[in-house]
Amino acid sequence: MSKTEIKSTIKPSGLRYKTKAPGSPFAATGAFASGTMSCFLCGKHRPRASLQTKRLLGKTQFVCAPSCAEAQAAANSGGRR
Repeated sequence: MSKTEIKSTIKPSGLRYKTKAPGSPFAATGAFASGTMSCFLCGKHRPRASLQTKRLLGKTQFVCAPSCAEAQAAANSGGRR
Protein backbone atom coordinates (compact mmCIF):
# COMPACT_ATOMS: atom_id res chain seq x y z
CA MET A 1 0.00 0.00 0.00
CA SER A 2 1.45 3.30 -1.01
CA LYS A 3 0.40 6.62 0.38
CA THR A 4 -0.04 9.63 -1.81
CA GLU A 5 2.53 12.21 -0.93
CA ILE A 6 1.10 15.42 0.52
CA LYS A 7 3.21 18.41 -0.34
CA SER A 8 3.48 20.99 2.37
CA THR A 9 5.70 23.88 3.21
CA ILE A 10 6.47 25.55 6.49
CA LYS A 11 5.91 29.28 6.39
CA PRO A 12 8.36 31.66 8.13
CA SER A 13 5.66 32.26 10.77
CA GLY A 14 5.75 28.53 11.62
CA LEU A 15 2.37 27.69 10.12
CA ARG A 16 2.14 24.69 7.81
CA TYR A 17 0.01 24.73 4.69
CA LYS A 18 -1.04 21.44 3.10
CA THR A 19 -2.49 21.29 -0.36
CA LYS A 20 -6.19 20.59 -0.61
CA ALA A 21 -8.69 19.97 -3.34
CA PRO A 22 -9.88 23.21 -4.97
CA GLY A 23 -13.43 24.39 -4.55
CA SER A 24 -15.95 24.78 -1.79
CA PRO A 25 -18.41 22.33 -0.23
CA PHE A 26 -21.00 25.11 -0.59
CA ALA A 27 -20.62 25.51 -4.35
CA ALA A 28 -23.29 27.39 -6.21
CA THR A 29 -25.96 25.27 -7.86
CA GLY A 30 -28.31 27.28 -9.98
CA ALA A 31 -28.90 30.83 -11.03
CA PHE A 32 -28.04 32.40 -7.66
CA ALA A 33 -24.48 32.99 -6.55
CA SER A 34 -24.98 31.06 -3.32
CA GLY A 35 -26.63 27.66 -3.52
CA THR A 36 -26.97 27.27 0.23
CA MET A 37 -27.45 29.52 3.22
CA SER A 38 -27.23 28.85 6.92
CA CYS A 39 -30.32 28.88 9.11
CA PHE A 40 -30.29 31.75 11.61
CA LEU A 41 -31.63 29.48 14.38
CA CYS A 42 -29.77 26.17 14.01
CA GLY A 43 -26.80 27.23 11.84
CA LYS A 44 -27.07 24.28 9.41
CA HIS A 45 -26.50 24.94 5.72
CA ARG A 46 -29.58 24.18 3.66
CA PRO A 47 -30.56 24.85 0.03
CA ARG A 48 -32.20 28.24 -0.36
CA ALA A 49 -35.44 26.56 -1.48
CA SER A 50 -35.80 24.85 1.91
CA LEU A 51 -35.53 28.12 3.89
CA GLN A 52 -38.15 30.71 4.68
CA THR A 53 -37.85 34.27 5.95
CA LYS A 54 -38.93 35.34 9.40
CA ARG A 55 -38.65 38.66 11.14
CA LEU A 56 -36.35 38.15 14.12
CA LEU A 57 -34.67 40.82 16.24
CA GLY A 58 -35.96 43.55 13.96
CA LYS A 59 -34.43 42.06 10.80
CA THR A 60 -35.54 39.54 8.22
CA GLN A 61 -33.61 36.29 8.71
CA PHE A 62 -33.60 32.98 6.84
CA VAL A 63 -34.71 29.98 8.92
CA CYS A 64 -35.52 26.33 8.17
CA ALA A 65 -39.01 25.69 6.79
CA PRO A 66 -41.28 24.57 8.45
CA SER A 67 -38.97 24.12 11.49
CA CYS A 68 -35.37 23.15 12.23
CA ALA A 69 -36.39 19.83 13.85
CA GLU A 70 -38.55 18.81 10.87
CA ALA A 71 -35.83 19.84 8.39
CA GLN A 72 -33.27 17.75 10.29
CA ALA A 73 -35.62 14.75 10.40
CA ALA A 74 -36.23 15.05 6.65
CA ALA A 75 -32.50 15.27 5.97
CA ASN A 76 -31.81 12.17 8.09
CA SER A 77 -34.60 10.09 6.57
CA GLY A 78 -33.77 11.12 3.00
CA GLY A 79 -30.24 9.78 3.24
CA ARG A 80 -27.12 11.15 1.61
CA ARG A 81 -25.84 10.27 -1.82
